[in-house]
Amino acid sequence: MALRSAIVLGAGMVGVSVALHLQRRGYEVVLLDRQGPGEGASFGNGGLIQREAVYPHPFPRALAELRRIAGNRAIDVAYHPLALPGFVSPLLRYWWNSEPTRYLRAVLAYSRLIATCLDEHLALARGTEAMALLRPIGWMRLFNEPRLLEAALAQAETARRDYGVNFTALDSQALAEAEPHLLVGRLGAIHWTDPLSVSDPHALTVAYARMFAEAGGSLQRGDAATLQRAGAGWRVQGTAGPVEAAEVVVALGAASIEVTRRFGYAPPLFGKRGYHLHFGLRGNATLNRPVLDTESGFLLAPMRAGIRLTTGAEFARPDAPPSPVQLERAEPVARQLLPLAERVEDKPWMGVRPCTPDMLPVIGPLPGQQGAWCAFGHAHQGLTLGPTTGRLLAEMMLGEAPFVSPEPYRADRF
Repeated sequence: MALRSAIVLGAGMVGVSVALHLQRRGYEVVLLDRQGPGEGASFGNGGLIQREAVYPHPFPRALAELRRIAGNRAIDVAYHPLALPGFVSPLLRYWWNSEPTRYLRAVLAYSRLIATCLDEHLALARGTEAMALLRPIGWMRLFNEPRLLEAALAQAETARRDYGVNFTALDSQALAEAEPHLLVGRLGAIHWTDPLSVSDPHALTVAYARMFAEAGGSLQRGDAATLQRAGAGWRVQGTAGPVEAAEVVVALGAASIEVTRRFGYAPPLFGKRGYHLHFGLRGNATLNRPVLDTESGFLLAPMRAGIRLTTGAEFARPDAPPSPVQLERAEPVARQLLPLAERVEDKPWMGVRPCTPDMLPVIGPLPGQQGAWCAFGHAHQGLTLGPTTGRLLAEMMLGEAPFVSPEPYRADRF
């Protein structure tokens, strides 16, 4: 067993980034997953590295909004009634942490990670095949209600002042010029200009994994559920046999709790399911950048595979079969926004976003387990924060001074 060796469980964007950063600091690393790199939740996001996302999604507190969601007919939120008992505890804690004073503390901690996301991705991607996947085009949020646009502009100004976020406000004419193939007019838009738009999120994760493998890292298939102690270190069963290392990192997204629970740590992690489908465009129509129509509640993003329509959140039991009702509700509305052609895939993709009730990821030592570490709970921002998390955790594991204070993300806060 090498003096500095680690098994990283989970080959999504977070796990791949952790593996890369440990490798570059001298670790011998095995990256293990039951699937190929980026085939879990990293496969199906909106493809945005969201430098503007300094405000995590709070639990809605307005009665009108709660009533709308409770009706279970929305495009942005859906739920399985029989699954709700399992969500009561984490959602109540989520509601409690969304109280304005507590939420502000979450924003301050969250924004410190978000502020680093572009630099950390570019530090990995520059000079490699990955750069071609990163488009500096930002994304747009469209509005058609004056009250909502005014409130969003006020918050955008605050984000610019307090967190260095950049944006451009567009009126209806400027929006029509920027996206001439939209089929509807909108009052205006906010163009977030900092974010990078990824033309193929799966390919980006694979590109980072390829860097890891080409530098001598070991990519293996295996079952994280077989993790066990091996003397002072750790052992897991790979398809080619047992794998041992001095340290282990759990970066399994929403499934992380299934591993950590066996070692005495069961944080209130919960999953939000999401779906996507790709469509062609009719004729010579184009979509120049991702757009989120506030009135409709979904994102349309130009990807290599076509125009990706992504849904909001679905709350369901972990073993429930896919139920893409949000896509069924969204598709006819999307066709009124953009001249979509046929579906590219036969069936939708589904993934699960790993969420915590205080809206912050879990990054740091696994409580009570020497040599075990956590890197999960990034909710909607695993793609955005993978390289940031990888660097932060690698610095912690080596005992270096972390470039961001890890205190707010510690595992024992729950």
